[in-house]
Amino acid sequence: MAFYTNFHPFTNHFAGCIVPFLFGFGLECNAQNDTVALVNYTDKIIIKANIDTRNDVFFYKNEEENTQLHLKPNNRYRLFLSLDYEFLGVSVGFVPKFLGANSDENLKGESSFSDYQFRFFLGKWVQGLSYRKISGYYVRNTKDFAPNWIEGSDPYIQFNNLFSEVFGMSTSYVFNPDFSYRNIVYQNEWQKISSGSLIGSLHYDYNIFDLHEEGIVNKEKFFNVRLEPAYYYTFVLHDNWFLSANISPSLGLRFSKSESEVDGDPIIENNTYVTRRLAGGLNLGYSSKRVIYGLNLTFSADWYNEDSVSSTENDQFYGSIYVGYRFDPPRFVQRIFKPFTGREVAD
Repeated sequence: MAFYTNFHPFTNHFAGCIVPFLFGFGLECNAQNDTVALVNYTDKIIIKANIDTRNDVFFYKNEEENTQLHLKPNNRYRLFLSLDYEFLGVSVGFVPKFLGANSDENLKGESSFSDYQFRFFLGKWVQGLSYRKISGYYVRNTKDFAPNWIEGSDPYIQFNNLFSEVFGMSTSYVFNPDFSYRNIVYQNEWQKISSGSLIGSLHYDYNIFDLHEEGIVNKEKFFNVRLEPAYYYTFVLHDNWFLSANISPSLGLRFSKSESEVDGDPIIENNTYVTRRLAGGLNLGYSSKRVIYGLNLTFSADWYNEDSVSSTENDQFYGSIYVGYRFDPPRFVQRIFKPFTGREVAD
């Protein structure tokens, strides 16, 4: 399998070590009242379904050899189901078979995807926790390595035993009290007046990138940390409609440790990289007292240089649609949350 050997430098690129949970700050979970600018719906349970076309595609470039490797999982759509109530939110993501995902497994192989997210609203602070795992990738530019390969009839080069795991956290702070970050991301508030805000975020995650293929063992662990100053602005178009735009450049560090083995020879490398990212998007949404739905368009570009001739990029542009419903929680749920929210429970 000369292919794996030739591209061993490309697959050595991810890094990390685990991180402490987060800064200490007071828990501000008391019930919030409506204001002139905002309507609060945290006393309602919100269930939501979100379908997106995002794919974790990796680009490895070697300028000296003028070669590229595009790795992509065989996931056409991803479905997220979420529930939010008071200061707590949770969502689960997976690949929905009923939407025709992975319908061409005979050519691209089988991939799996799972994602779990938790979020905590602490006054102006938002704390996120997440776990994601993807396994099974194929080489999107297979023809670059197999000139006689025919698209649509020949199988792509596949890394069926390649998987990536991400244990992530983020801490965000909303500077403008009249701007609702929750309205555009979690839909448990409604913004009544057009407004914008700077939102400062610190992202930190621990990653594992693991490949075992016919004599090739490559495992890379890395820890990423990056600071992201984002700006969001929401235009209130109608009593129930809004359009929001955002842009967020960020800069970070990646601490990497790779452990590889080629034909029985172990190789261990430790590296530190400077990472850069630019992201943004548009969100058109509708919100009534009960029903919510909307459309998101998002772009992102992540890149860093491994050395003077090699670089890694992850560029994405994708869309998503969501629909949700708000309803009053059962009394037993209200009683559980009362010590944290101070809300009275009706008899």
